[in-house]
Amino acid sequence: MNDIESLRQAIVRFRDERDWRQFHSLRNLIVSLNLEAGELLELTQWQRDEEIAALPADPASREALADECADVLLYLLLIADAAGIDLHAATLAKLEKNARKYPVDKARGSRAKYDRL
Repeated sequence: MNDIESLRQAIVRFRDERDWRQFHSLRNLIVSLNLEAGELLELTQWQRDEEIAALPADPASREALADECADVLLYLLLIADAAGIDLHAATLAKLEKNARKYPVDKARGSRAKYDRL
């Protein structure tokens, strides 16, 4: 079993112990993921790049950043569970697709989208 599967099982167990599955339609989970991603983004609102880069050095900011990252991951795991997606396999497959779209010899050091390489 991989680490992603262990996390998926833990969040499903947490959800089921609280009888929250009834609230976790695929639509609601996708909306919630985006709300949590917005909270992650909010940590950087109105800040300069230097301030954002310094967030991990401040214990309170680092904890807030970690909490929001975890919330995003938890909802992503629940979405994958609801949709029957193996995130480990899907991630490896996506990396393979991206490797074809962005070959090293063309993409190295470039921020161009694959159709402009």
